[in-house]
Amino acid sequence: MKFESPFAAGLNYLLDAEPWARERLAPFAGEAMELRAPPLPALRFVIAADGRLSAAHADAAPEARPALVVTLGPGALAAAVKGEEHLLRAIQVDGNARLASEAMFLFRHLRWDAEEDMAKLVGDIAAHRIAGTARAVAAWHVDAARRIAESLAEYATEERPVLVKRGELNENAAALARLRDALERLEKRIERLER
Repeated sequence: MKFESPFAAGLNYLLDAEPWARERLAPFAGEAMELRAPPLPALRFVIAADGRLSAAHADAAPEARPALVVTLGPGALAAAVKGEEHLLRAIQVDGNARLASEAMFLFRHLRWDAEEDMAKLVGDIAAHRIAGTARAVAAWHVDAARRIAESLAEYATEERPVLVKRGELNENAAALARLRDALERLEKRIERLER
């Protein structure tokens, strides 16, 4: 039995569940992809003829440039919390444009169906209830974080005015501009009177 790296095994588990995903990768058989997330070591994968991934050591042939290099920027973890679009902005992709397009398509559409896997262990009804509870707990955490942020913002603008509301800031800027214009007009009048 051949040992796979845990990361490649996880990706192959997702790919095995979705034959369409393997079909999209199969045309790139033999090409290498590299995932970089400094300061962690780079992960290099080679696409097999069946569309699965096998781990390749980045130090085995350092002179061989991978067809696709995906680099996670330093803010990728924080961006992932904000959502998929923020995460995609924190990722740098270099190399084969067609392979990059397919990889990004798979990133957006390939999902693990945890409820289906759980159903194999505990049955459909229990898996559905467990997954529903997990979704509710996750939604509760997101809602609680949003409410705390709103409360802190309200406290900083209303209770203890450390921050200025955008409307007040715009009003003050407009008043300052009117004052500056009036001062310039007054200076010009004074200059005319002095002549």
